[in-house]
Amino acid sequence: MATVTFKNDIVCNLAGTQINIGDIAPVVTVVNCNPMLQNETIGGEGKVQLVVAVPSLDTGVCDAETRRFNAEAASLEGVEVITVSLDLPFAAARWCGAAGIENIKVCSDFRSKDFANAYGVLLADGPLAGIMARAIFVVGKDGKIAYKQVVCEITTEPDYEEALAAAKAAC
Repeated sequence: MATVTFKNDIVCNLAGTQINIGDIAPVVTVVNCNPMLQNETIGGEGKVQLVVAVPSLDTGVCDAETRRFNAEAASLEGVEVITVSLDLPFAAARWCGAAGIENIKVCSDFRSKDFANAYGVLLADGPLAGIMARAIFVVGKDGKIAYKQVVCEITTEPDYEEALAAAKAAC
């Protein structure tokens, strides 16, 4: 079972199916916060997706990460950027309005945790059990995982440049 740490000393196990580069990306449905409660599909063929899993938009690191990907999305022609958390869509919509998020889709996996389980990023135990690890996936036009980054320490930001380069390369 894969793990991440919280504050460098608490180990949290990841539940769900661990997927890897080259695997077919699971096709799952999440809920968009704009337009409110619209279903969005992650995975599948025909488009490039940069999928960013965050624990909660209400934390400083997730806030900074989502704002950064929103800013970078403007230069990612042909790439759909989706941030997914387990925050309720109503809370995510309020956060997006306050943060000026306009270039990415911000979605919730609150209904079934299908994304968290299918992509292997649900924290199974520890003080943060039930939320998602910080992770990034690039799904290529062929529907396969072209890039995967699970951030080992949940309180740190991901490697933005590597993730953005992978998304651009997948186009």
